[in-house]
Amino acid sequence: MKKILVLLCTATFLFSFSQKTMNPVEYKSSPKVFNIKGLSQSVSIDCGSSKMVLLSGQVPLDLEGNVVGNTIEDQAQQIFKNIENILKEYEGTGKDIIKLVIYTTDIKKTADFRKVRDLYVNLQNPPVSSLVEVSRLFRDDVLIEVEATAVIKNK
Repeated sequence: MKKILVLLCTATFLFSFSQKTMNPVEYKSSPKVFNIKGLSQSVSIDCGSSKMVLLSGQVPLDLEGNVVGNTIEDQAQQIFKNIENILKEYEGTGKDIIKLVIYTTDIKKTADFRKVRDLYVNLQNPPVSSLVEVSRLFRDDVLIEVEATAVIKNK
């Protein structure tokens, strides 16, 4: 069902874009999440009855730009708080997430990440996911980065 929704959303987006009758793309940021200059926190694509929301990779920064935590678990907690705050801008939650891409510097800590992830996502229909171990992220004290895609019903 989710694959069909994604295909329908893509088709709706392409049709709407080609018709130039509306602007199906909207960029938003949360005032509760540190804003990194030069990138958008999120973008939504109007798909008719719902919208697809794509988030930039989220890192464990608090509102002032400080890294929160020195473990995967603590950093994942901050990341999902950031994700929740951004999705609230679209009247959504982590339960609306359909896809995650996780970049970590220590794949052996995956279970610690999942403990936190499971508090936020729909476990009845968990998101599709990719997990990639990397040698380094944008700062040495950042251990994990998470990209999220959500589908939220329009109200």
